Amino acid sequence: MSMGPPPGSPLGGPAGAGLPFTGIPPELAERAQRILDREPPATPPPVAFSHRAEAGEPFTLRRFLWPSRGALLVALLLVAIETASLLAGPLLVQVGVDRGITAGDFRVVVIVSLAYLGVIVANVLLGWLRGSFTIHLGERLMERLRLRVFTHLERLSLDFHEREQAGVIMTRMTSDTENLSALFQEGLVQMAVQGLTVIVIAVLMLLLDVRMAAVILLGIVPALIATSLWYRKRSTVGYDRVRDRLSLVLADLQENLAGVRTVAAFDRGRRNASHHEALAGDYLEANLVTARTGAIFGSIGELLGVLGQVLILAIGGMQVRSGDLSLGRLFSFLLFLGLLFAPVQQLVQLYTTYQQGRSSSRKLAELLAESPSVVEAPDAHPLPAIEGRLELRDVGFAYRSDASGGTGPQVLDHFDLVVEPGETLAIVGPTGAGKSTVAKLVARFYDPTSGAVLVDGVDLRAVTIASLRRQLGVVPQEPFLFQGTVRDNLIIGAPDASDAELDRACREVGVDELVARLADGYDTPVHERGVSLSAGERQLLGLARAFVARPRVLILDEATSNLDAQSERRVEAALDTLLEGRTAIVVVHRLSTARRADRIAVVDRPDGGGAAQVLELGTHDELVAADGRYAAMWRRWESHLTDAERSAPAPGGPIAGEPAS
Repeated sequence: MSMGPPPGSPLGGPAGAGLPFTGIPPELAERAQRILDREPPATPPPVAFSHRAEAGEPFTLRRFLWPSRGALLVALLLVAIETASLLAGPLLVQVGVDRGITAGDFRVVVIVSLAYLGVIVANVLLGWLRGSFTIHLGERLMERLRLRVFTHLERLSLDFHEREQAGVIMTRMTSDTENLSALFQEGLVQMAVQGLTVIVIAVLMLLLDVRMAAVILLGIVPALIATSLWYRKRSTVGYDRVRDRLSLVLADLQENLAGVRTVAAFDRGRRNASHHEALAGDYLEANLVTARTGAIFGSIGELLGVLGQVLILAIGGMQVRSGDLSLGRLFSFLLFLGLLFAPVQQLVQLYTTYQQGRSSSRKLAELLAESPSVVEAPDAHPLPAIEGRLELRDVGFAYRSDASGGTGPQVLDHFDLVVEPGETLAIVGPTGAGKSTVAKLVARFYDPTSGAVLVDGVDLRAVTIASLRRQLGVVPQEPFLFQGTVRDNLIIGAPDASDAELDRACREVGVDELVARLADGYDTPVHERGVSLSAGERQLLGLARAFVARPRVLILDEATSNLDAQSERRVEAALDTLLEGRTAIVVVHRLSTARRADRIAVVDRPDGGGAAQVLELGTHDELVAADGRYAAMWRRWESHLTDAERSAPAPGGPIAGEPAS
């Protein structure tokens, strides 16, 4: 396990807060520390987070930018001043040629040259000021957007995250937000700069010479506009396709990284690489289509620019020869023509940035339009301290099958179950029978489609989610460990837990020996997803995390499935003590764990079809004596038990293989 900076340092974060950074080499740590010491303290932006339904307007660029309209007006003012300084050059050239060079007045040439130099310096300074301001504004906007998207993802219910690919979600948070970042920081402002430049140049060209301006504005510009409209239509479709193909590439990458052990175990590297090659090829083809479209548009723009210069030289040359136009005005007009097509070419490139940002904006709008299926009622009230009586009353439930709200087959229908305060209920049944669904409904990860789930007679939909979760502890089949320290992962449900409380929880679960073996104890870094720990060790830490929070109701979903026999016996012994006086629902496959419960519910589909029902309910001895489904399951299980396990005592007694105290 790699060692990070010492606990309590800014690099490692204070004990129990934040995530440690372990990527700085030891020889650079001191220098990095000095840099951090010079940094001003960061002020985290306020985050508005609520489980209640939000009736906000759909996400659009205009609505998103509206709160920053004052700063955007300042940016546009800077753009106008910068554009004016840029366009002063050709006018000075006209004065220098007509009143200086043609008239033979060297003093005018010197004055115009110095003025031109001043204009260039002013333009550079204004560009720096405008660039600094717009970059700062763009970063602020991106911070607000990232917080909004992340907060929305946190609000979305479990069904969305189970339905949507993680790689697609990552695309929204990475490449889509980066496209909007490029649009906010330079794209929109540069489009304003170049657009304003084109308008002002057109006006000045008309003032200089109506005939030449008419040739450009009526002959060249309409062709350029028609080409732009064609490009807009083609590029909109193309960039949408690029965003979709990139999402598939990232989703496949994320899936293969998450399942790298399975890939290695089944030697699927070559096959997966071939599949990824096909996805990357589709992404390449989508990019090539947009690149070809952009190249055609750019080439047409260059052709029109050259054609315009040829026409101006021909018409303007004849006017100069006849005396209708001064040489200075012709030079000024040619410079304005160059300045006209240069921003037009930039607008082509910026339009690509705009189209990418627009496409990403639509994708983010689709994400932000997703509504959580589990929301707080407007009149939801905090749940007071509970005794722990749970009831599923005439519950019906079906999982959502798509984003539009369609549902799949009915999982539960007219499902009834009561768990008394302080009782431990084990739920057993075949895979896919709906056992974990019951646990998710009690934890309010989902809401029933009909009926109600109640705690102490109160419908869960009538109370605030935060007050409910504070009194519920959930240990899933595969507990997730966040990157951070062991302490960070243990105190998620109780941030103020002391070391003494951690010691007690770890001792009761039987994970104290593991913590003692770690280099820095509770302050030992845990790598991403806890990959530096075994599956059993991660499960034990997950149990300890739930016990540190001391919930009134505990839900364990196959919580001992990843433990070896010795660890399982240790955890079961801890459960006898820790579940005393608490209500617990334990979803199990191992019947040696189920028989320790106060009661057992056998959940399955009657006659193998339809929705799940509670087919049998009672203690272990009662169900064995009834000679029904549980008894058949127990006989199959018992045939695989060792002599020590077969002679294990009833619930509350000593663990098999250990002496009675």
